[in-house]
Amino acid sequence: MNPSVCFSRYPVGIQTFSEIRERNYLYIDKTAYVYRLARHAKYVFLSRPRRFGKSLLTSTLHAYFEGRKELFEGLAIGSMETEWTKYPVLHFDMSLGKHLDKEALNRYLHSILQDNEIRLGISPRETHDVNIRLKNLIMDVYGACGRQVVVLIDEYDAPLLDVVHEEQTLPALRNVMRNFYSPLKACDPYLRFVFLTGITKFSQLSVFSELNNIENVSMEEGYAAICGITESEIREQMVPDVAAFAEKLQINPDALLERLKSNYDGYHFTWPSPDIYNPYSLLMAFKKGKIDSYWFGTGTPTYLIEILRRFGMTVTRLGGEVTAMASDFDAPTETLSTCIPLLYQSGYYTIKDGDPLFGSYVLGIPNREVRIGLMKSLIPYYLTPNTQVVSAVLIEMAKSLYHDDMDGALRAMQTFLSTIPYTDNTDYEGHYQQVLYILFSLLGYYADVEVHTPRGRVDVVMRTDSTLYVIEVKLDGDAGSALRQIELKHYAERFSLCGLPVVKVGVNFDSASRTLSGWSIG
Repeated sequence: MNPSVCFSRYPVGIQTFSEIRERNYLYIDKTAYVYRLARHAKYVFLSRPRRFGKSLLTSTLHAYFEGRKELFEGLAIGSMETEWTKYPVLHFDMSLGKHLDKEALNRYLHSILQDNEIRLGISPRETHDVNIRLKNLIMDVYGACGRQVVVLIDEYDAPLLDVVHEEQTLPALRNVMRNFYSPLKACDPYLRFVFLTGITKFSQLSVFSELNNIENVSMEEGYAAICGITESEIREQMVPDVAAFAEKLQINPDALLERLKSNYDGYHFTWPSPDIYNPYSLLMAFKKGKIDSYWFGTGTPTYLIEILRRFGMTVTRLGGEVTAMASDFDAPTETLSTCIPLLYQSGYYTIKDGDPLFGSYVLGIPNREVRIGLMKSLIPYYLTPNTQVVSAVLIEMAKSLYHDDMDGALRAMQTFLSTIPYTDNTDYEGHYQQVLYILFSLLGYYADVEVHTPRGRVDVVMRTDSTLYVIEVKLDGDAGSALRQIELKHYAERFSLCGLPVVKVGVNFDSASRTLSGWSIG
C-alpha cells in the first residue's frame, strides 16, 4: 500500500466526545447542529435507530454545556459560539436499564443518580423515591453552582423497549419511568436545557406525565443529518480514508463509494433529506477494511420479532414498500395499530419518498445490509433454527446462479428443504413464496412477490446481475402447468424492457415432503 495513503483512527464503540477529540480519532463534524439544537427549544426529543450516534451527540452536548472550548477547536461551532458559558450537567444513560424487573429498575435509577451526585460533589438527601432524589439533585446542583442545570437523558426508552409487546410487564415499568421523569416539569425554573434521545416515541401522558412541551425534532428537515454520516461528509472529510480503503480492495474510489452506498446508505429521517449512511457499519467497514454486515451483527432486538408476529407482518410484506401518513409517526408506541412506525424508528424501514403537501411517505428497507440482516433474523421462524445449514445451501445456490444455472440452484434448494423438520402453517402456497423470497434476498438479489402484470400477478420475480427470472409457484400441482401459465398470460412481456434476458421458471412444492417436487425452466 502507498505509505502516503493511510487510514484514520476510527471511534467504533467510542461514544465519548472528549475521548475522540483528545485521542485524535476521526470525528465527523456535527457541532453546527449542536449549536443550533441548544437554542432550538428548552425540552427536545430526538429519535434515531440504535448505533446511529445518539450517545455521541449527547456526549457532545455534555462537553459543550460544560464550556470545554478546547475540545471544539477547529470545528464548525468554534466560529459560532462566543460565550462558552459553563453549566452543570446531569447525564443519565438508560442503556443498562434493559431486562430489569420493577425493583431492579428502581435500583438502577438510584445508581445513576448517585453517579451524578458524586461527579458534581452533591451529598444526597435521605429518600427512597427516585423522583424526589432527582428533584433534590436538580435543586441542590442549582443552589451550589448558581446556574440553571442541563439534563441529558440518553436512550430514555431502553428499559421499556424490550417489553413493549408484554401487556403485563410494560405498565409496571412504564410507571417507574414516569415517576422518575416527573420532576422535569416541576423543576422548570432550575433547568437550562433538557435533551432526550431514544428509538421509539412513548406517549407524553404515559411516560412524561405533565411534561407536554417536549419538542420532537426527529423528522425536522433542519436536523435530518444530525446523526449518521452523509455522502457529502464522506467526500469532504474522509478523502484519505476512501483512497486507502479503495487501494486495499484494489478498486477505484468511485467503485468503493458505490459499494458502500449499496450496503450502508439509504436512510432518510424526513423528506426531502440527504442520503445518510449508518455510521456504525460505515466506520466498521473502514476499520476492518472489509464490506460486511456489522449493524445486524450486534443482534436483532427481541421486540422486533414479537411485534412482527403481533401485527402479522409477513416476510414478503416486510420486504416491499408501504405508504404511511405523517400522523402515523406520532402514534404512541404503546398504542400502535401497525408496526410500520416502529420498523421506521428502529432503522429497519426508512423514508423512500414523500409528499409534504399531503403529509404522506413511502417507506421501505434502506439498503442491502438491512435487507439481508432482516432475512437472516427471520430464518428460524420460516426455515430452520440451524443457520449454518442455511449458509451452506446459500453458497451452493450462489455458485449456480453466478453461472446462470437456475436448475442447479433449485436442486440445492430441494435438498435443503427436504432436511427441514415439519412445522405448522406451511400448507399454503404463500409460505413457499416467502421461502423463495428469503433465500433469494439472502443471496443479495432483488426479489419481489405478487408482481402485477396486465394479465395477472407473477408469484416471484428475482433479478441477478445478468438475468431476470419470472417464477410461478404451485403447491401440489405441476411445474409444467406453472410454466404454461407464465407463457399463456405473457407475464414475461411485463419485463421486456428491463435490459436483461428474461427466464421463465415454473416450480411445484409438495405439501407432504415440504420441498420442491419439480421445476420447469423455459
